[in-house]
Amino acid sequence: MTSPLRPLGTSGLHVFPLALGGNVFGWSADEAGSFAVLDAYAAAGGNFVDTADVYSEWVEGNEGGESETIIGRWLASRGNRSDVVVATKVGAHSRFKGLSAGTLKAGAEESLRRLGTDYIDLFYTHFDDESVPVEEIVTALDRLVRDGKVRAVAASNISPERLRASLDFAEAEGLARYVALQPEYNLVSREKYEGPLLDTVAGAGLAAVPYYGLASGFLTGKYRPGRSVESVRAHRAAGLAETARGRAVLAALDGIAEARGAEPATVALAWLASRPTVAAPIASARTVEQLPALVAAADLTLTADEAARLTAASETPETLGTTETAGTTEG
Repeated sequence: MTSPLRPLGTSGLHVFPLALGGNVFGWSADEAGSFAVLDAYAAAGGNFVDTADVYSEWVEGNEGGESETIIGRWLASRGNRSDVVVATKVGAHSRFKGLSAGTLKAGAEESLRRLGTDYIDLFYTHFDDESVPVEEIVTALDRLVRDGKVRAVAASNISPERLRASLDFAEAEGLARYVALQPEYNLVSREKYEGPLLDTVAGAGLAAVPYYGLASGFLTGKYRPGRSVESVRAHRAAGLAETARGRAVLAALDGIAEARGAEPATVALAWLASRPTVAAPIASARTVEQLPALVAAADLTLTADEAARLTAASETPETLGTTETAGTTEG
């Protein structure tokens, strides 16, 4: 079954309900493995690929842009550029840090070069740069849209106040406005998004495209108290397994997954996809074998009772252990 595409806010873009995260490409997945995952995602009906210029600069020997380069080579080899909504981000790469007008222009040009394309479908500001006025950021992004280098613009890791100010300025001046927000949001991390940020997104008709949709792999169910897992993200995910909230969420996921004949990851992503404003959560797959559980979320509709059980479990106070662990710059 091929899931219908969803509108991405007011952008005019339509996307598969599960975005494929490209942060692993050039990191824990080499080029051949990345191509295989991309092929399998496209074969399942997927058309929404998320990356960033900084992926994966944190890996020894990498300089950033590895993910974009791999995706660009895949697009060229498959001849499917017009079929894929490519989202990338600017502002976190060490050579293109911040959101000044010059950085936005230069960063976009470098991303276009690595992706081997003449346009970016969705261009995010990766992390807000409060040293730069929103007027400068919005004006520079609008220029990229007017020049045809970017189809739509979006934000990630931004306060509700700065997001609102950006939207207000764009509307007052008739400039390209943000159409989407990429927040950290999942069953064990709701506080950062729900509240003023979600209210701003909903009120402005933006789409949410959450990152860490599986909480660094924790919501796949493979991380359990006392169990060791070999993964580049194991430290972060293992910390969640030691919290009361983590245990409650896993118990609820296990029960629903067993009843529906689904994987815990599928259920977790289906819950996220059902939340207000969410167009498509992001999840990454290092191997083709990891992909089916992710794309299956596009065809799983939770009952009201199932969604309520997960929501209640996710509201369990975080006690025991800690979730403060080192992560990557995904998002």
